[in-house]
Amino acid sequence: MGQNQRSQIEMTGEEAALFIDQSRTCTMATVGPGGMPHVVAMWYAWLDGHIWLESKAKAQKIVNLRRDDRLSVMIEAGNTYETLRGVTLEGRGVIVEDPDELWRVGVNVWERYTAPYSEEFQPFVEAMLRKRVAVRLDTERVRSWDHRKLGMGPTNVGGTTGPHIDGPGLPGPG
Repeated sequence: MGQNQRSQIEMTGEEAALFIDQSRTCTMATVGPGGMPHVVAMWYAWLDGHIWLESKAKAQKIVNLRRDDRLSVMIEAGNTYETLRGVTLEGRGVIVEDPDELWRVGVNVWERYTAPYSEEFQPFVEAMLRKRVAVRLDTERVRSWDHRKLGMGPTNVGGTTGPHIDGPGLPGPG
């Protein structure tokens, strides 16, 4: 029987927070109308230790949360086994329609994905937030993993998907 390495690869709270802060895309899962998971890729805000999402008020994920507030978010990175890392947060999605909170989330999303906010960008953020709500994830459980802690040597990005991966330090096509 193999050795359980779970405790070896778990991130500390500080490591998980830094990983969330520096990552770009999360996978959000809500409970769909028939009980099946409804899973979508999302950009997110990271404010006061909470994941915040913004979405059209009538989107399926918001309809789902109004019916059942269970929400999971996963953020991951890595292209080879020894570089895999990620955080999964499970809890309750709180729909927030307060204009000031929505604005705070919108500015954070703008800054994370576009540029530092200044008044010249106000019309763009206003347009981005039109007919939208914010969702704060009140986390009840965190799971994390960082395979870099295993101390394995590097491996090449291979397999049938390897030639399609591009990025710093990764072999590209050709």
